Amino acid sequence: MQSFDLKFKRRGKRKCRFCGGSKGLIRKYGLYVCRRCFREKGKELGFEQYM
Repeated sequence: MQSFDLKFKRRGKRKCRFCGGSKGLIRKYGLYVCRRCFREKGKELGFEQYM
């Protein structure tokens, strides 16, 4: 039980730069953007969508 509490506390410190949410966070390359904001603002950040 104690390790679960520590995991939650660490997760709460990391937040999305745009909306402040902590779920679905993309931390790769230091982005710190949640997946919802990434879909909306990915092109502004310099990413392209490939199909």
